[in-house]
Amino acid sequence: MTRVAIIGAGPSGLAQLRAFQSAKEKGADIPEIVCFEKQSNWGGLWNYTWRTGLDEYGEPVHCSMYRYLWSNGPKEGLEFADYSFEEHFGKPIASYPPRAVLFDYIEGRVKKAGVRDMIRFNSPVRHVTYDDEEGVFRVTVKDHEKDEEYTEDFDYVIVASGHFSTPNVPDFEGLDAFNGRVLHAHDFRDALEFKDKDILIIGTSYSAEDIGSQCWKYGCKSVTVSHRTAPMGYKWPDNWEEVPLLQKVEKNTATFKDGSQKHVDAIILCTGYLHHFPFMAEDLKLKTNNRLYPVNLYNGVVWEYNPKLMYLGMQDQWYTFNMFDAQAWYARDVVMGRIDLPSQEEMHADIDHWREVEDNLEDDYAAIRFQGDYTMRLMALTDYPDFDVSESNEAFFQWKKHKKENIMTFRNHGYKSALTGTMAPEHHTPWKDALDDSLESYLQTES
Repeated sequence: MTRVAIIGAGPSGLAQLRAFQSAKEKGADIPEIVCFEKQSNWGGLWNYTWRTGLDEYGEPVHCSMYRYLWSNGPKEGLEFADYSFEEHFGKPIASYPPRAVLFDYIEGRVKKAGVRDMIRFNSPVRHVTYDDEEGVFRVTVKDHEKDEEYTEDFDYVIVASGHFSTPNVPDFEGLDAFNGRVLHAHDFRDALEFKDKDILIIGTSYSAEDIGSQCWKYGCKSVTVSHRTAPMGYKWPDNWEEVPLLQKVEKNTATFKDGSQKHVDAIILCTGYLHHFPFMAEDLKLKTNNRLYPVNLYNGVVWEYNPKLMYLGMQDQWYTFNMFDAQAWYARDVVMGRIDLPSQEEMHADIDHWREVEDNLEDDYAAIRFQGDYTMRLMALTDYPDFDVSESNEAFFQWKKHKKENIMTFRNHGYKSALTGTMAPEHHTPWKDALDDSLESYLQTES
């Protein structure tokens, strides 16, 4: 019997389990599926932990999630086509759910699908190699519960371990003698730690704007954001400032490229993440920067040099959960022989074509359309339920407009679901005043 190893039980790995379960539900014979998850529960980054650094087994902590995180994009852009928010919660909910609400939604679908018995928890993959003679992958795994390693053979490997858990950490002169806290966004957990403090954020990514906003919301004294190329340019509150790149730190004084200086109590490095797969043999290892069309992946999924290896969710992302679904359904149909792949040369040429298209995209709006079209192309190849991608694109366009209008109030807006056509209601409390982000608080009907 064909055996398939899935590495990771976050949104991408769970999408893959749901894809196979969906085929089985429709009467297909599916392969033997084994999903290896290094954490003790599913959810990937959405499986929140207070831990940073190493976990209880000495494994690097996967979670880059913080306590008060709310979705920074509209839920209408990430809705599962086979499981709407309304189906899960029994009513329409606002467009920017907090972390606990999104985790509940992710979990609801896979609980309904009944796929948990396919997952081996506390089981980090140590090494994956490919045996050319036998045509199988050798997957070595650590079972932390039994405290032993073992190796099994698989016909296919699907890497779904994500790429937002290994921090990219630059160095700056004087950090070793800085009289305050230095941390990467990966280790940020609680904005209350920075109450009444002057914080310096390095970077202009989503985590920079969002962690800064969290700290502002929970009472930090000031936020200074240092950029390498260009400021984000939003209409920030009065105690925000954007400055050129940090040059050095002396005690608590930060000096920037334009010669300006600032007193800072803490430095948070929002400097991105690395695609990092230390468990993959060198000839199987994806090595790419964070972009919409990664290298060496045909249709953004299939490893061109060995099409029995696939990677999910490796793109820079506007779309997330539903794009992972489209990829997972596609990967499933490749495994099950429903989709024929072209030659390696043709795959490579196709990858080059789409990377060139990406290189010539004019702006973020074009990038959103590009990824929406990509998701739609994959959906058209399988039986993944159809949904109106243009409606999801529109939610993203409105989101960008609302952020430009006011970066601190954009989460108070609502958008229309591409699945149900329902307009999201207003949340009962404006985001800046909603200090309790628990599931119970969020779902109450009155404040």
